Amino acid sequence: MRVLRTSIDRFLECSLVMLMGIAVLNVLWQVFTRYILPHPSSFTHEAAQYLLVWISVFGAGYAVGSRMHLAIDLLPASLAGRRAGVALELLINLCILLFALLVLVIGGLTLVLALLERGETSAALGLKVGYVYTCLPVSGIIMILYAILNTAERIRRFRHGGASPHPSDH
Repeated sequence: MRVLRTSIDRFLECSLVMLMGIAVLNVLWQVFTRYILPHPSSFTHEAAQYLLVWISVFGAGYAVGSRMHLAIDLLPASLAGRRAGVALELLINLCILLFALLVLVIGGLTLVLALLERGETSAALGLKVGYVYTCLPVSGIIMILYAILNTAERIRRFRHGGASPHPSDH
C-alpha cells in the first residue's frame, strides 16, 4: 500500500509542479506581450483558465490523499481512538469515495464524452474542450484510490491499537 500511495503522491506532485510552472510562464508571457510587445498574445488567457482547472482538480485529489481536504474535524477529533471515531472516519472516506465515483468519474466521463461527441473546440487554442476536462475522471480515480488506502490504513491502525486518526500523528 505504501508503494501505491508514494507513486500516486509523486505523480501528483510532479504534475502539479509542472502545471504551476507552465501557468507561471504562460502568465509572464501574457504580461510581456501585453505591455512590451505591440500585440498581446491571443491564447494565454484561455490557457491560464484551463491550467487553473487542472491545477485545482489535481490539487483536490492531492488534498484527499494527504488528508488536508476541507473538513470539520471537531467531532472526529473528540472521538479519536474510539470505535465511534473510527466509524466516523470510515463514513467520511465512504462519502469521499462515492462523491469521486458519482460526480468526478461517472459525471466527468459523461461530460468528456458529450463534449468530444459534439466536437466543440476552444476559441483561442483550438483544443477539443472534452480533452480539457479529462482531469475530472482522472482525479476522481485518484481520490477513490486514496479513500481506499486511507480506509485500509485506518482499519489497520485501529486493529493494532493506534488511537491517532492520521499516520503522521505517530
